[in-house]
Amino acid sequence: MTTLTLRDGTELYYKDWGAGQPVLFSHGWPLDADMWDSQMLHLARNGYRAIAFDRRGFGRSSQPWNGYDYDTLADDIHELITALDLRDVILVGFSMGGGDVTRLIARHGTERIAKLALLGAVTPLFMKTADHPAGPEPAVFDGIRDGLEADRAQFLSDFSAIFYGTNHGQTVSAGVLGQTQQIALLASLRATIECVTAFSATDFRPDMAQIDVPTLVIHGDDDQVVPFEATGKLTAALVPGATLKVYEGAPHGFVVTHQERLKADLLAFVRS
Repeated sequence: MTTLTLRDGTELYYKDWGAGQPVLFSHGWPLDADMWDSQMLHLARNGYRAIAFDRRGFGRSSQPWNGYDYDTLADDIHELITALDLRDVILVGFSMGGGDVTRLIARHGTERIAKLALLGAVTPLFMKTADHPAGPEPAVFDGIRDGLEADRAQFLSDFSAIFYGTNHGQTVSAGVLGQTQQIALLASLRATIECVTAFSATDFRPDMAQIDVPTLVIHGDDDQVVPFEATGKLTAALVPGATLKVYEGAPHGFVVTHQERLKADLLAFVRS
C-alpha cells in the first residue's frame, strides 16, 4: 500500500491515479477513499491526476487514539500535499471532508490550491446553536454517538437508508449497501465516534472568508443527513463568488445516486 508517515507517526494511506493537474478528494464519514473511485477513474481518464486518502482512523490508514479534530485533519492533508509536491490543486470535499479542505485553506492558505468543490458539506456549521437555528439539535448527535457505542454495525446499516435516500424512493444496489457497510466497519470505533463531535460542532464560519479560489457548492435538496438549508445554502452565500448547484430530490449520498451528473459537473468545473 502507498502510505505517508505523518508527523505523529500515523500512517496515511492514499491512492494516486493518472497524470496532469491534481484533484485531491477528501471523503465523508464514516467512509474512506474508495467512495471516490468512479469520480477518480473518470477524471484520470480525462487527463487529471486523481488522489484520495483514507482519513486517519479510517480505511487503510492507522488508528491513533487522538487527532480527530479539524485542525489536525487539515494539517494531515497539508502534509500529503507537501510530500507529493502538489501544486495548482483542485480540492474536492464531501460531507465531513468538506470541513477538512475548508480548514486546510484557513490554516495553510491557497498558494498550492487552484479551486475548491464542496459536496454535501458540513460547512459553515452543522449543529443547531443560538446563532445557527437551522441546524439539527445537539441531541441528534448524542443519539448517533450512543448508537455507535451500543451496536455500531446495526446503527450503520440503518443509517444507509437516510444516507442514500432509499426511504424516500432512491434506488441503490445491494452491492453498494454491502460495500458501504464494509468500508464503515473498517474504521476505528474511537475515530468514528470522535469525528461525530468534530463534524457536528466545528464552526467554519470564520474560515469562509478566507476562501479566495473559485468554489463550487453541490448539495441535494432532499439531504436528510446534512440538510441543505442549514449548510450548503449558507456556504454558497458566505463564500465570495461561489457557484451553487442544487440536485433536486437528491439525498446525502448523491455521489452514488447521481453519479453520472456529478461526473459531468466535476469535469466541467476542473476544466473551467
